[in-house]
Amino acid sequence: MATGLLPICLGEATKFSSHLLEADKVYRTRVELGVITDTGDAEGTIIEQHEVPSLSVDDVEAVLTRFRGEIDQVPPMYSALKHQGKKLYELAREGKQVERAARRVSVYDARLLSFDGTAFELEVSCSKGTYIRTLAEDIGLALGCGAHISQLRRLKTGPFLADAMWTLEALEALADQAALEAELMPVDVLVDHLPLLTVDDTAHSRLAHGQPAALETGALAPDEVARLYYAETFIGLGVVKGAQEVAPKRLLSTVAIS
Repeated sequence: MATGLLPICLGEATKFSSHLLEADKVYRTRVELGVITDTGDAEGTIIEQHEVPSLSVDDVEAVLTRFRGEIDQVPPMYSALKHQGKKLYELAREGKQVERAARRVSVYDARLLSFDGTAFELEVSCSKGTYIRTLAEDIGLALGCGAHISQLRRLKTGPFLADAMWTLEALEALADQAALEAELMPVDVLVDHLPLLTVDDTAHSRLAHGQPAALETGALAPDEVARLYYAETFIGLGVVKGAQEVAPKRLLSTVAIS
């Protein structure tokens, strides 16, 4: 049921993969009204069914306005979040329910693409930690009939777009390692949202030894993270420690000590 974009990090890129978890996402989903399942999607067991009221596009749009911006969302039981060391979906499969605190998430946009009276398609742009299943369920409750999702496709994660995806089969079909490597994106695309600092010879040597270096930091504030470039080549991330000083945060293993 879930399809779409899944960025995969290889080699040195894994050092910066946490930025994918922090990235905003864009999804397209189909929401089915009148049926509530235990998982919030079509793969779950139906637990409630309700008659769908007569709704217009304007009715749906009016409800959607309540779910744009910062909202509080209770994570679903069928999720990988943990309670006392155990994943919630494991507890759910045991028939257990636990209290979950609401979390603040951001829905930058929830755009109605189509509506046929009993189901609608949405394109959702949101922050990390947003559960589309829960969003659909909450919208369904607000419409007075409940809902679940029957389709979910991730279109964007941070700078990565579904239009540039490769299927696993297409990757396997590449003739050799050189052909594969030619299609890989550079490591620094993971962090291109961060400010850029240029490193000179002296600073490069100190950073490579794990030491803070004198560096022009411009308007960057203490503790702000920046991507570092030496001779126009990405070498890793640094953190501003004070006026005109940067310490290494995470460097590529290829950064030579000189």
